Amino acid sequence: MRMTDPTPGPGAVPLGRETEYPARVDPAVLFAVARAQARQPLGITRDALPFAGADIWNAWELSWLDARGKPRVAVAEIRVPCASPNIVESKSLKLYLGGYAMTRCDDAHAVRARIARDVSVCVGAEVAVELFEPDRFDHLGVASLAGESIDAAELAITHYDSPEPAQLRTRSRARVVEESLVSRLFRSRCPVTGQPDWASVQIRYRGMPIGHDGLLRYLVSFREHPDFHEACVERIFMDVVKRCAPLEVMVYARFLRRGGIDINPWRATPGFAATPANGREIRQ
Repeated sequence: MRMTDPTPGPGAVPLGRETEYPARVDPAVLFAVARAQARQPLGITRDALPFAGADIWNAWELSWLDARGKPRVAVAEIRVPCASPNIVESKSLKLYLGGYAMTRCDDAHAVRARIARDVSVCVGAEVAVELFEPDRFDHLGVASLAGESIDAAELAITHYDSPEPAQLRTRSRARVVEESLVSRLFRSRCPVTGQPDWASVQIRYRGMPIGHDGLLRYLVSFREHPDFHEACVERIFMDVVKRCAPLEVMVYARFLRRGGIDINPWRATPGFAATPANGREIRQ
């Protein structure tokens, strides 16, 4: 079986290229993308990251054969630390995980260990992997991002091509507040295929009040912007820090799944927030 994405991508990136699905697990199909490509324009260096965080991946279509050849299924949760030098390109991870469908494994522990080992090598850092088998599916409930929605504002918006940080402003002569703001109107584009990437975004902060209308206009300005999920979240974090100077802030985005995988990056001022819950939004 072959799959062709509509727009050819650069270099050897699997997205946008005719692809042969592996019949067995093959870690060679995993493709690393250097985080530095997106971080350099933002002034982010690996030696002095301004944030903590991780990328939470959920793979909903994982299946393998047990020692007797009977299929098993599970949902895989993969957490990639933001300090890793690379991300794993999403289509290559889909191809890699698809190889388990016809691969015999002793048990779920062996599958988990093998995924953790291979993805860790690809991203250049240790990743955490957890498998949820059917007897634990009840743990994978639907949960909304906590916070006040900013989506109801009646606004005229005309800018969609690139992030517009000038829209970010704080209210003058105000007191420090701590609040959580949520928008479900976020969309960006895959930088390789041009396909839309939809997400809900939560911005939790402590500092001078951020104007809700300007924040919504800013988030909507990503609508035609080409970038990977992780890079979008890091750009939002950096723009909020530079324009609004919060004392502490966390940005958490939950992107809709594509190809059976959703990616949910979060970035926070070190020490401000614990790892957020991996609660699936209703659209995911």
